[in-house]
Amino acid sequence: MAHLLAQASGHKSCRALISSQHTQWLTKLSRRTDDNSLRAAAAVALVKLSRGAGADAAEVVGNQTQAPTTTADDDLVRMMTRLVVSGDDTSLADAIEGLAYMSTDPHVKEMLVDDSPFLKRLFSVIPRRKGSAALLLEDTTKSPVYGVSVIIHNLCSYRPRLTEEQAQVAKLRRMAKAPSSSGTPQELEADPLDDDEHVKARGRKLVSCGVLDALTAAVRATDSRAVRLAVGKALLGLIEDKDNRGKVLQAGGAKALTLIIIGVLPSTKSSQSLQSLQLDASDIEPMQALAKLAITASPLQVFGPNEGALYDAVRPFALMLVHPSANLLQRFEALMALTNLASSGGAVASRVAQADGLLNKVEMLMLEEHVLVRRAATELICNLVGGCEDVWTRYGGTKAPGAKSRLQVLAALCDVEDVPTRMAAAGALAVVSASPDACELLLELQRERHRVLPILGQLIDPGVVSPPPAGDDVEPDDDEERESPVSPGLVHRGVVCILNLFMVVREPAKRTELATEADRIGIVRALVGVVKSSPSNSPALRPAAEAIKWLLGSGIEVTI
Repeated sequence: MAHLLAQASGHKSCRALISSQHTQWLTKLSRRTDDNSLRAAAAVALVKLSRGAGADAAEVVGNQTQAPTTTADDDLVRMMTRLVVSGDDTSLADAIEGLAYMSTDPHVKEMLVDDSPFLKRLFSVIPRRKGSAALLLEDTTKSPVYGVSVIIHNLCSYRPRLTEEQAQVAKLRRMAKAPSSSGTPQELEADPLDDDEHVKARGRKLVSCGVLDALTAAVRATDSRAVRLAVGKALLGLIEDKDNRGKVLQAGGAKALTLIIIGVLPSTKSSQSLQSLQLDASDIEPMQALAKLAITASPLQVFGPNEGALYDAVRPFALMLVHPSANLLQRFEALMALTNLASSGGAVASRVAQADGLLNKVEMLMLEEHVLVRRAATELICNLVGGCEDVWTRYGGTKAPGAKSRLQVLAALCDVEDVPTRMAAAGALAVVSASPDACELLLELQRERHRVLPILGQLIDPGVVSPPPAGDDVEPDDDEERESPVSPGLVHRGVVCILNLFMVVREPAKRTELATEADRIGIVRALVGVVKSSPSNSPALRPAAEAIKWLLGSGIEVTI
């Protein structure tokens, strides 16, 4: 009967039929000490009734916040943790199920994570090999392994990351829905026990008690989609703390996440495009966790020496980038992970570039207002231009369709305030400007808009070269008088681009015209400054000297 009431308590329509007498009877059973199995079943029913009643009330008043924990709830939590620690198999599954419900409450999370004996016993429930009796249940969601995975996820999950706009909308909704004794809207404060610092501290306690071995073992022990997705969510929460990432790698976390992702994605033989795959937001979370590892550590540390593992990692990261279910943070992390992969070598860079819809999406994100996303997209293009011949061709290696507009965007990104973005855009431009066709297109842009030479000159010395005229390629920076400290990396890139542009012009009249324009803008003085101030081992010294030699041959007087 207690088990029947526990099942009924999970459904709203059934909860309405459960009277206070039933609740009193269940409470009495939960206090019995002679039958742990009965105590656990009664406790699960009480937990579901308590949580369900709170959810039902929330629907009535329109308030979706967590119901406050009562003294009775605390007693139930203590009783169920004791049942878990006792090792009584007859009550274990029910106790874990009850705690899975209770552990959504921040106060309960703190109670559980401060109980090291309970945590160690909880983690030991997960079998270290496949085929254990703990997994042999028709309904996997009733398995103790699933319950343990859910509890771990609840303990280490962070609040959703909201954009400023989303946070403002959420605040207004809370204010509108919150009941107030004065009859006026008021904002409901989030529980401080669930802020980032508390979640991080809980995650570290879990790691110190051996949670990582338990999670990776759960993935090896079962093929259950529900269990594996719960493990993926838990690993994502733990990996959020950068201090945990090395430990996750040591425990085999990357391999576990790869196995989870393989179960989520359809076969590579599927004809579906990445954008059209039917995936929920929860399916993307294991990919996000793996991306965080790939951002922090080298591809070799994450995926091992097998190049095939690198190839396999491209698909989930590309999917996370282009799929409509992904949010902006996930796309940003996918960009960074793909950039690291592309730096592994030309073969991997080519795989990245060939991913369905990837290049078009990256080029859209190069125009994104968010500075970090724009930077990450530009850095990925820089790596792909240098590592993949097809992308180099796409950006002007030959006069490919759209190459001119892509070069225009790269040139404009060399003029944004964010220095790493400028560095990446200038790096891509320096690589592709080795192509005479790309240089011809850049010179066309200079004749049309008069911005290319000033932008490149500003990379060399912003204090000498006149700034470019205003353009509409990329949103202008808010600070019109930004400080632009000279960066050796930017200087080298700018000098290489200038030299490549000079060397492609051979007709005397056009040489004179280009040299005169460069002199007027201040590029000649900037190049002279590089030659005078650069140390003998500077990579910018030789191309600067060659550019000055070209200017002298074009009739420009240069004083060094």
